[in-house]
Amino acid sequence: MSQAAPNIIEILAHLAQGLGFTVLVTLTCSATGLMTGLTVAAMRRLAIGVDPLLDTFTYIFRGVPVLVLLFVVYFGMPSIGFKPSPLLAMALSLGLISGAYLSEVFRGALNSIDTAEITAAQAMGMSRLQIFHLIELPQMLRFAIPGMVNEFTSVLKYSPFAYTVGVPEITKQAMTLSATTLRGVEIYLAVGLIYFAIYRILLVGVNALERHYRIPGMITR
Repeated sequence: MSQAAPNIIEILAHLAQGLGFTVLVTLTCSATGLMTGLTVAAMRRLAIGVDPLLDTFTYIFRGVPVLVLLFVVYFGMPSIGFKPSPLLAMALSLGLISGAYLSEVFRGALNSIDTAEITAAQAMGMSRLQIFHLIELPQMLRFAIPGMVNEFTSVLKYSPFAYTVGVPEITKQAMTLSATTLRGVEIYLAVGLIYFAIYRILLVGVNALERHYRIPGMITR
């Protein structure tokens, strides 16, 4: 007697086995991208003579496809004696690409800061580090929230690439289940619903953060 085909609840339960890995990959790559973007933004403001190097970094990593860089890191680096774990390979590929994009988001946000505030801080005798830490960084993060949301959403959408290096995330679970049940339409529709749910949770968190750091009197969306 043939086994009954799984219903949508059973499909979601099976896919949920990979949910933790999807969230882990997304958070790890987002954190790597955020730290990379902040580092580049800080170096542009505080270091002297590094702009050509930083421009080269952003130019290269914004132009390389995520999957190509992931394969270079995971399958290529062992040939030079370094074998990264699947999660580290994702951080060194998707995370750094995300950081390159975020660095440009932060550059635009920094350029939106009123230069009169910087001039006033210099007149008060504040150091360059103090100006960046106390005046530029808080405003930069506020102005950059929409761009950060877009980039973190992109990281979530690229996270399925993790299955290509053996991470058993949602897409990997879907492929396995689809091969055994031949119900690809229902399975991948369920995958889309799960990713949409993660996206909505991300938006709720970002909106809460935006309200917390909102400048009184500033008109927001």
